[in-house]
Amino acid sequence: MDFSPVWISLKTALAASVIAMLFGLYAAWWRNGKTRAGLYTLDAFLMLPVAMPPTVIGLILLYIFGQQSFIGQLLHTIGISLIFSWPAAVIAAAIISFPLAYMTLRAAFKQVDPAMLDSARLDGVSENGLLWRVLIPLAKPGVVASFLLCFIRSLGEFGATLMIAGNIPGKTQTIPLGVYFNVESGNMTGAWILAAISFIVSLIVIQTVTRLESSH
Repeated sequence: MDFSPVWISLKTALAASVIAMLFGLYAAWWRNGKTRAGLYTLDAFLMLPVAMPPTVIGLILLYIFGQQSFIGQLLHTIGISLIFSWPAAVIAAAIISFPLAYMTLRAAFKQVDPAMLDSARLDGVSENGLLWRVLIPLAKPGVVASFLLCFIRSLGEFGATLMIAGNIPGKTQTIPLGVYFNVESGNMTGAWILAAISFIVSLIVIQTVTRLESSH
């Protein structure tokens, strides 16, 4: 039994979650407390990856990073080829999971008393310091839950990953891809083992998120 899809999935989900959380933290922090009408259009745009089919997201990424695009050609001139690589799988998973980070972090930040942030500002704390030294610690359960939700979403990503990273055993084949192609080849035992691992990990993560939410 080849367990490489498990390790590839875990490291892909971890890297993608870190990226999604970093962008999500700053986006949610910038958006926090603002109510201008135009920002709701921005919210809708940022949430698109969770609403659109992952294969469509993968197609867009394929167009952006393919060698026919400006970005793809620029990367190619410096010796970087993202298509059908592990970093491509990370990018796909990060974009697909970003809306979860943004949405849950916004909800977590809203629960923090603005007076505490104003007090920190009066004490001379910078805006970046407010985020990392005040807001994130105060919203810690929501931040941790957001990371775990990103992780579990990245772990289950299939369509966008297949489009931009392909299904390369030992390199880009994640658990969802492994399940699908094991079934395609008639290896039902391998498919069920990967499915069981995915089920167990997902159950543990979701249970952890539920506990965090109930304790907040």
